[in-house]
Amino acid sequence: MLRIGLTGGIGSGKSTVSALLAARGAVIVDADRIAREVVEPGTPGLARIVEIFGERILAADGSLDRAALAAVVFADAQARSRLDAIVHPLVRARAVELTAAVPPGVVVVNDVPLLVETGQTSSYDLVLVVQADPATRVSRLVQRGLTAEDAHARIAAQASDDERRAVADVVLDNSGTLEELAEQVDRFWAELVVPVAG
Repeated sequence: MLRIGLTGGIGSGKSTVSALLAARGAVIVDADRIAREVVEPGTPGLARIVEIFGERILAADGSLDRAALAAVVFADAQARSRLDAIVHPLVRARAVELTAAVPPGVVVVNDVPLLVETGQTSSYDLVLVVQADPATRVSRLVQRGLTAEDAHARIAAQASDDERRAVADVVLDNSGTLEELAEQVDRFWAELVVPVAG
């Protein structure tokens, strides 16, 4: 099994790369999806978050109000650390379970937004980083509904491009077109994945 750690800052286009890799046969283990799963109503994860942050972070139906929680943690580094201490171990444990269930010989891509921040880069055979210029990232985040100020704050809360490049085996530039990105993914797959995974 070839294990690839895929990461990139918010708005870089990491999800697009993940989809392109899935189309080439990779099994995707998506940390964002798992992070939502481990805080669904009735989970120990959500119970612990409510215990720490109070019921103000709950929606009317008892689910996690992500916007309310984001408003608390993105303005307060200590609060963000407390949230990370709850969620990150749950996400890692679930990712290990999902990876263990993959048949031998399959390429597994762990899509982990905070791969660098959580110190997990050494867990993978290859680290693939997706980057895009800051203006492009902010524009994409504004299109998703964030304000420009919130977009800048979220980018600043993550590892820098330099920090990601320092641990990358391969860096993909997603400042251009989808076709240009797909060509880079094809080259990565042909040169670094096929020779190892067959």
